[in-house]
Amino acid sequence: MASRSGVVFEDFFPAMVEKLGAEGFMKELCNGFRLLMDDEKGMITFDSLKRNSALLGLQGMSDEELMCMLREGDLDRDGALNEMEFCTLMFRLSPGLMESSKELLEEAIIGEF
Repeated sequence: MASRSGVVFEDFFPAMVEKLGAEGFMKELCNGFRLLMDDEKGMITFDSLKRNSALLGLQGMSDEELMCMLREGDLDRDGALNEMEFCTLMFRLSPGLMESSKELLEEAIIGEF
């Protein structure tokens, strides 16, 4: 289990990748992004994350913890997460995925051809 900002979560991503393959896993990440995003802005905002955090099992997170999560993933510093930032954050939060990310990238690239 990993801990970020006092929140403990089980890292299920490596098992999901093994079951779904790289392409299937990326589709699931995209689905997760769409569940959390603000429909009007097409991004995950603080309000959309707070409103939908129960979908991730994070209903107990404080506003500060949610803001911290957004800040950690917000690479372009616009105050929200686009799909690329969300996927990058999910990989960074998963130690198992970070270890196997090279193989995942290679599998995804080979799948393109």
